[in-house]
Amino acid sequence: MKQILLAIALVTLAPASWAAEKLSLDQLSAYLNGLTTAEATFTQINDDGSLSTGKLYIHRPGRMRFEYDGDNGATVVAGAGSVVIHDPKSNQPPETYPLKRTPLSIILAKQVDLARAGMVVGHQFDGTSTILQAQDPENPEYGGLELMFTGDPVELRKWVVHDSAGGRTTVILGALETGGKLSAFLFNTGPGSNSR
Repeated sequence: MKQILLAIALVTLAPASWAAEKLSLDQLSAYLNGLTTAEATFTQINDDGSLSTGKLYIHRPGRMRFEYDGDNGATVVAGAGSVVIHDPKSNQPPETYPLKRTPLSIILAKQVDLARAGMVVGHQFDGTSTILQAQDPENPEYGGLELMFTGDPVELRKWVVHDSAGGRTTVILGALETGGKLSAFLFNTGPGSNSR
C-alpha cells in the first residue's frame, strides 16, 4: 500500500518539475521586447552586503527609475540616454553616466536580441529559473548583467549588475505589475528629477 501511495504522490508531483525547463534566448528576448511598462518593489543587496529597498519603474525602451525608501531616499533615473544618481544624503550634485556605458542598457534597448553574437556569455537552468549572463559584445569592459527568469508565465525575478570596477549589486524584484500607464515625469533626468 505504501508503494502505491508513493507512486501516486510521485505522479502528482512530477508534472510541475517536468514543466520547468530552460527558457530559450528567443523566448527571453520576446519577453523583454514585450515588456513596455512595469512596476515592482525591490530589495537591493549592495556590494558591501548592506540592504536597500524601494520601488522600481520601467518604461521600455530606455527608461527606468529606482526610488529608494527613506525620508532622504536616493533615486536612480535612466532616461534620455543617461543615468542620473541623486543621493540627498551625500550633499553632492547628481552623478550622470551615459546609459550605454551601463549593463542596464542591455534590457532597456529598443530591440533586445539576446542571440546577438557575444551578448550572452552564460545560459543555465538551476531547476527552477533560467539564468543568463549578458554583456555589451562591443564593450565588455562596461560590465555585465546576470538575469534570472521564472517560466510559465515568463517573468524577470532578479538581476545582478557586475560593474566595470568589479562591484556587484543584486536586485530582487517583487511581483511585476505590467502594462500600466506611467508618468513621463518619473523618468525626467533634469533638475528636480529626484522628487515627484
